[in-house]
Amino acid sequence: MTEIWARTQEDVDEAMESAGASAGDVAGVGITNQRETAVVWDKTTGEPIHNALVWQDTRTDKLVDEYSRDGGQTRFQEQVGLPLATYFSGPKIRWILDNVDGAADRADSGDLLFGNMDTWLLWNLTGGTDGGLHITDVTNASRTMLMDLKTLDWDAGIMDVMGIPRAMLPEIKASSEVYGEVRSGGALQGVAIAGDLGDQQAATFGQTCFSPGEAKNTYGTGNFLLLNTGTEAVASKNGLLTTVGYKIGDQDAVYCLEGSIAITGALVQWLRDNLKMIKAAPEVEELAKSVDDNGGCYIVPAFSGLFAPYWKSNARGVVAGLTRFVTAGHIARAALEATAFQSREVVEAMNSDSGVALESLKVDGGMVGNDLLMQFQADLLGVPVIRPKVPETTSLGAAYAAGLATGFWGEVEDLRENWVEDKRWEPSMDAEKRDEYYKYWKRAVTKSFDWFEADEG
Repeated sequence: MTEIWARTQEDVDEAMESAGASAGDVAGVGITNQRETAVVWDKTTGEPIHNALVWQDTRTDKLVDEYSRDGGQTRFQEQVGLPLATYFSGPKIRWILDNVDGAADRADSGDLLFGNMDTWLLWNLTGGTDGGLHITDVTNASRTMLMDLKTLDWDAGIMDVMGIPRAMLPEIKASSEVYGEVRSGGALQGVAIAGDLGDQQAATFGQTCFSPGEAKNTYGTGNFLLLNTGTEAVASKNGLLTTVGYKIGDQDAVYCLEGSIAITGALVQWLRDNLKMIKAAPEVEELAKSVDDNGGCYIVPAFSGLFAPYWKSNARGVVAGLTRFVTAGHIARAALEATAFQSREVVEAMNSDSGVALESLKVDGGMVGNDLLMQFQADLLGVPVIRPKVPETTSLGAAYAAGLATGFWGEVEDLRENWVEDKRWEPSMDAEKRDEYYKYWKRAVTKSFDWFEADEG
């Protein structure tokens, strides 16, 4: 982790040099990060005590089962908006404390600090062992399973159940405010750090989804669909997460419903790296275009279980509907379609929870350059799919948050004027064909359920 931090510093300096910019040209720095990825480090030495546990890590499954015995998977959902699952940070902290010699005692003594990756970056940027700020924002805190959505503070009862000392946890701040300044040296020395959002909330911010009912879907390693529900935290009855969307300064927090899908772009990587079907991810589109449809083949990529709307950690991936007719082209097409099918499941859950049918879908992320996928997504949803001029809206959202806090922009309406449509896909598939495809997808999903018993995991 120390080497990673050093490389991060070098990358920032190189980016500033290539842009011909100096610290005086930067109004503020915004941070966005992979949520739920947990790191615990020694506050005296600055050294992590274990490798970070990433969001897809399933080694906390036994802890999740243990916590679920009293109250089930929804035991803490009323307070934190999340079901008990390996996805979230809280159980990851406990796993590290249980599996590193002496860690639990050091945590009780106040010697260890925890953070999602934003907290690790902020601490290092603001001085590290020399007075670094141990802070996070409400969006990242809402992904730990430890923050009460109403109070926006750590929940003492849940911390007690999981055995996590409060002294380990960072102070919770707004997503857009001036926290401090860069004190780690390098090209950004002295620049205000003024924005912090988890990646999916940052993308929502970058897509300017500032009004209730506005939604975006990010297509990356996994897919994440967020719907703005305003200043009310809406409880899901259909397998979605209730999460904090953002908080600007002293204003009320804005909440979202979220549908999290574990494996989408990662399935294309699997075709490339494990099956060697393609040499580079963009090649999947041409291979998929070599056939007219999926040939009856469906891939359910439950590599680490299923997230929304099922939350089945003991599901595993399946390829269904195979015949001798199926070719590499059909498998490539089924891999792309799996992303669209999973997104439709989340949209249906979101429509049911919100009571409002989605009229269009803003999209961003690495996969939105795939025209075949985007057209199939529009066909499957029956609504337009819209890509902005700037598809990497995660970084844009972090910049927007920092710019608001430092006065570079005056209000969110100024940001709306920056959003420009690049391309739109209109649905062209008839409803009968759409429903036929979806029927077989749902049938394939059931084949992935309960692949092993909980105590076998």
